[in-house]
Amino acid sequence: MISKLPHTGDSIFSVMTRLANQHQAINLAQGFPDFDPDPVLQRLVSKAMAESKNQYAPMPGLPALREQIALKTQRCYGYLPDADLNITVTAGATQALFTALQALVHAGDEVILLDPAYDAYAPSVVLAGGVPVHVPMGFANGNFFFDWEAIEKAMNPRTRLLLLNHPNNPAGTILAEADIQKLSTLMQRFPFLLLSDEVYEHMVFDNQPFLSVLRYEALRQRSVVVSSFGKTYHTTGWKMGYVVAPEALTVEFRKVHQFNVFSVNTPMQQAYAWFLESDRSYESLPQFYQQKRDLFLKSLAKSRFTFTPTPATYFQLADYSQIHAAEDLEFTRTLVATHKLSLIPVSPFFNDKIEHKLVRFCFAKSDELLQKAGEVICAI
Repeated sequence: MISKLPHTGDSIFSVMTRLANQHQAINLAQGFPDFDPDPVLQRLVSKAMAESKNQYAPMPGLPALREQIALKTQRCYGYLPDADLNITVTAGATQALFTALQALVHAGDEVILLDPAYDAYAPSVVLAGGVPVHVPMGFANGNFFFDWEAIEKAMNPRTRLLLLNHPNNPAGTILAEADIQKLSTLMQRFPFLLLSDEVYEHMVFDNQPFLSVLRYEALRQRSVVVSSFGKTYHTTGWKMGYVVAPEALTVEFRKVHQFNVFSVNTPMQQAYAWFLESDRSYESLPQFYQQKRDLFLKSLAKSRFTFTPTPATYFQLADYSQIHAAEDLEFTRTLVATHKLSLIPVSPFFNDKIEHKLVRFCFAKSDELLQKAGEVICAI
């Protein structure tokens, strides 16, 4: 059989979680919380099921939920999208990203990916017939940053789309106003589309603002923006997300969406629609996760890892070069076997070989587990 993805195996997230289970290790690898969502939200799912909200939802999503998404977008970013023309509910953010790429990328089109990049991006581009163009982010003083000169050099008449992940997984990098200006200038000079993966939008720390591209009219006119209920509400297993896009891009997105999943889980859509009528918990989410970040970093500071506090997401990068000389894949495999701690190596987020000796910790865990993990980390 000829594979459509001959160089693709199990994702590093599956591999490290499988090893964590095999060795009964603390799993700070895969990015999911180990705590439950709001009990009110859970009860609303049961209520929706009891009220017979159990059959197909409309293909774009329940109207009530899309209305609430529009209002939330206005509260957060000062932009009120049209619930019918600009918003589509999806089966998680990964499905949204995959659908957008299938809808917008044609055979031979180039798609710029900024490494470190989430490992689902490149295979999705390939399956759309596109060509992934990997542009490494800059790195200085323990931080990754958007290298706009390198991005501009990668632009050419075949460039169809720039896939921008911010806050970035795994680096935590966010857009500053200077980045917005440079992105705006690029979009004026080149006719590419922007696919903005913003699933960690409500996890930005140290009182910094999150500059969604939805804030800027000139940017959002050529952008598909992806958000995640799973990340915001601790419900990653529910696989619920949505996209906001201008009408012309939404039309193309839905052409693929209807033949991909058609519609998304009805009782959970209804539960979110009810919940969002009064919920504002996302406003306190930065403080919630910053507390966990700071708690975790107290332990990390006593270890031989070196780091710069992440500005966003629920991931922390750390350099292990003072601990071991091995490449990150070997280091993390050894770590899970000898210290019962599972982490994510950073090299799978890059297309080319890297010199960094970095691993990714997930701190979306209970305080008790973070403290226990800290004891293990300090013993390494």
